[in-house]
Amino acid sequence: MKEEKKSQIVKNLRTRIFEKYNLNQIDNDALEDAIKQLVVEEVKDEYITIEERIDITERIFDSIRGLGLLDSIIKDDEITEVMINGPDDIFVEKSGALYKLDQVFDDEKQLEDIVQKIVGQAGREVNQANPIVDTRLPDGSRVNVVLPPISLNGATVTIRKFSKTPMTIRQLLKYGSITQEVAHVLELLVKAKYNIFISGGTGSGKTTFLNAVSHFIPHDERVITIEDSAELQIEGIDNLVRMETRNANASGSGAIAIRDLIKASLRMRPERIIVGEVRGEEALDMLQAMNTGHDGSLSTGHANSTRDMLSRLETMVLQGSEGLPLEAVRQQIASAVDVVIHLSRLRDKTRRTMEISEITGYEKGRIQVNPIYRFVEDEDSTLEKVSGRLMRTENPFQNDYKLRLSGINEVI
Repeated sequence: MKEEKKSQIVKNLRTRIFEKYNLNQIDNDALEDAIKQLVVEEVKDEYITIEERIDITERIFDSIRGLGLLDSIIKDDEITEVMINGPDDIFVEKSGALYKLDQVFDDEKQLEDIVQKIVGQAGREVNQANPIVDTRLPDGSRVNVVLPPISLNGATVTIRKFSKTPMTIRQLLKYGSITQEVAHVLELLVKAKYNIFISGGTGSGKTTFLNAVSHFIPHDERVITIEDSAELQIEGIDNLVRMETRNANASGSGAIAIRDLIKASLRMRPERIIVGEVRGEEALDMLQAMNTGHDGSLSTGHANSTRDMLSRLETMVLQGSEGLPLEAVRQQIASAVDVVIHLSRLRDKTRRTMEISEITGYEKGRIQVNPIYRFVEDEDSTLEKVSGRLMRTENPFQNDYKLRLSGINEVI
């Protein structure tokens, strides 16, 4: 059966359900039975497979109780990202490639109703007064919504799907993102409480990498996570506090920003603070926390290189405190950040760790960066396929103070 025909059946039967039943007085099982009966009656004169009949039934049920068409898309485990540009244009990412789906929403109202369900489930609100919101689905998938009139195509929804199995170092090794030697070095750095920043472009796997590295945190520590929309999958930590920001309400009040949560976390006796992503003036609060005894902090940020990440940190700090001299800002960064791990999404769509560098101090007006590992392509690389591995540079690891303080005598 053609997709257009399926969509029409779903639309017709959905309308009949609304006309025939009081949905506030019928439970899910009874509703599903009613839908099944209507589907049988509707397609009795047509050839239709059992799979197609189940699909139509699920679509109708999801459109009433769930997120409609979006539910069936999200259930596809091969899809890693969903991009909705108005009711008629739905794109998905599979294996790093983008595809346009045949399915469409009935109209703009149906799409906006689904948007309100998503936002409402997370206790947030989106409207013309507050047309941009970051939120999440119940499974943790990250959602960004932009409504008209800001979005000219209609409601725009971008969903970064939540992995059902948290990323581990073992999986990073399997994917070739790091080597066994690098995995051991990361374990030493995390256990010795080095402050680590993970940088990279959009879709480079920063949050995924942060999840994997977090497995090295000792299980008896008190960890506080701070995010715009909660998506970190920290496992094995009993003393874990998770916090997320809150947007302003319709009257413009009640907003809770990342920097507010960082300040609050300092009064919670944290042993580690993990900030999902630093993107603005909260960078100053994060650096100050790192510099006031909260070692072992982890965070991510958007950047094209290690140097670019440091420059962006400077800019973000100055957003929060314009009066600070640039030299003081750089000294603060050099003192707070110990290690920067840079990730990238390469031409063949694979995600790789490109560089691991230590910050060795501030000298002659520049933050000093000492690359320890760099990704080097080998002779098997082509335009279509990248081949290579992280290689140890000849630079010795200089800041071994925290290693020795933790009783670790290994040389990195």
